[in-house]
Amino acid sequence: MFKQLMMTHGIDNKRNSLEILQLNIGKKCNQACKHCHVEASPSRKEEMSKTTMDRIITILAQTPSIKRVELTGGAPELNSNFRYLVVQLKKINIEIALRSNLTVFFEDGQINTPSFLKDHEVEIIGSLPCYTEGNVDKQRGTGVFNKSISALKLLNELGYGIKDNLKLNLVYNPQGLGLPGKQEDLEKDYKAVLLKDYEINFNSLFTITNMAIGNFSRELEANQQLAEYKELLISCFNPSAGNNVMCKTLLSIDYQGNVYDCDFNQMLELPKRPINIINLKSFNEVDNQIIFEDHCFACTAGFGSSCNGALI
Repeated sequence: MFKQLMMTHGIDNKRNSLEILQLNIGKKCNQACKHCHVEASPSRKEEMSKTTMDRIITILAQTPSIKRVELTGGAPELNSNFRYLVVQLKKINIEIALRSNLTVFFEDGQINTPSFLKDHEVEIIGSLPCYTEGNVDKQRGTGVFNKSISALKLLNELGYGIKDNLKLNLVYNPQGLGLPGKQEDLEKDYKAVLLKDYEINFNSLFTITNMAIGNFSRELEANQQLAEYKELLISCFNPSAGNNVMCKTLLSIDYQGNVYDCDFNQMLELPKRPINIINLKSFNEVDNQIIFEDHCFACTAGFGSSCNGALI
């Protein structure tokens, strides 16, 4: 249905020039959030090896259109080769963004991670699904909000969210069945509350629609709300958002080096037999035909959704 609807609005499933490479470098996380489509948790062991990282670096050097790499997981910081990867990416002059849950900085062995990120000018995209303690802890676990606030204060002390070369962005995602409101309005609310109540500064807020896969899908099913949520996404389809879906300029790589159109297709294993980086010399060799399925309605509902926020 999604692919046909996109075609009706003159939007094809062809990838444009590649700009961003997203690396899911492991599924281990110090949290187990209700909305997590990756199904990351403290019990997961999977992580990207140095060999796979080195191969990615080699291919990136042959794909000059890609200027930015986003590191995700799980908690990427918990990959034993995390710092090695950051250093190697910097050597080839790649802009790096880290998608962090913020609380990981208080785990064993992570005390110096914020300073390491600062020294390498890594952009931080921190999860903070609300600016109230109750909502955050309900979605992500008891005590997560206060730890997140402590992490943000620490990052501000290092210059994040204040100095131009140390970007600190936050991510909002809704509770339950809702879609995100207007991103710029939510950003104003976040900035006002966080500054007034906690003296915290940040650059931008990214609003992301929850994808009905993984943990969130199971929660919806348990509450008999999955069909209702899917219908909401379909009814709120916005062709303007469809024109800007992130898979048009992005590739996603899993911890084993398999290549996907996006992080969501990766978690759904679409395609079932993906190409692996061992068979590539350049990321431009990847077939530019994107796999569209009905889960993609989450990216095109309302104001649209991507890993870097609203699409319109």
